[in-house]
Amino acid sequence: MKYMKKPITIEAIQLQSLEVLHLMELQQFVGIGNDNVLTVSDGVLINTLEGTMKASVGDFIIKGIQGEFYPCKPDIFELSYYKLKE
Repeated sequence: MKYMKKPITIEAIQLQSLEVLHLMELQQFVGIGNDNVLTVSDGVLINTLEGTMKASVGDFIIKGIQGEFYPCKPDIFELSYYKLKE
């Protein structure tokens, strides 16, 4: 059998750097006080439904349909999503 993914609208932010100002923007995206994201020397660790995953600079952080967060490599993100006009 073949299946097709349901069209859904997601929210995402790209991890552009590990500078403090960008990390503050990421923290606002996931929610202030949310301990699901931890900064490490070469990226951020994200507690996902499948366990802890690492996001590197350039990766996207996606907010899932259940409010969970997970990283996505930019090439996969570009193949899977397109930006909506606001």
